Amino acid sequence: MSLRIAIFDDNKNIRESISLLLATVPQFEVVGSFCHVLDCIEDVQSCKPDIVLMDIEMPGMTGIEAVLKIKKEFPHIQVLMQTVFEDDDRVFDSICAGASGYILKNFLNTKLVDSINELQFGGSPMSPSIARKVLGKLQKHSGDIRPQEAPDYQLTPREKEVLGCLVNGLSYKMIAAELHISYETVRSHVKKIYEKLHVASLTEMVAKAINQRIV
Repeated sequence: MSLRIAIFDDNKNIRESISLLLATVPQFEVVGSFCHVLDCIEDVQSCKPDIVLMDIEMPGMTGIEAVLKIKKEFPHIQVLMQTVFEDDDRVFDSICAGASGYILKNFLNTKLVDSINELQFGGSPMSPSIARKVLGKLQKHSGDIRPQEAPDYQLTPREKEVLGCLVNGLSYKMIAAELHISYETVRSHVKKIYEKLHVASLTEMVAKAINQRIV
């Protein structure tokens, strides 16, 4: 089964270059290429990607705003941000908005395929400095809120096991090995957990699990 990928970038040359690069990988399929994000929900709905490549700087509405919209409607879709500057606060904001990682535009030719594969197997491609910022925000958020008894989210025992693994930092591939289930089964469980907890990002999911002592 091919991995369906949609591209959002206002630069036509970059969109075409990415499409040509991804076409060299048999298991990748570019299902959409868009120059703005004003219709991102409709665009994603029509092309049904597994992964979205999103430029941070987009006309009319930023890529960060688009991530919030996409993750709210399609929490299972992974979003990889494209950026020029690695330590930009907008990268951090993108991750907090629900993006699963980012790639520097200067390294699209050499690192894009590996980054997409990393996303596919449950990883989050990002630099240690950005990861540290995200962890710091999560820890601060957790410390600011008094732990409370978790509402009944009606998670199944298996979903709680998967959530516990996510809280402990395991990737989808590692969870599959730990629980002796397939990678696709892990993805299915995670999608249901997103829906039941009413969250739009991994950071939000882990924060809620910790704050409410769900696992």
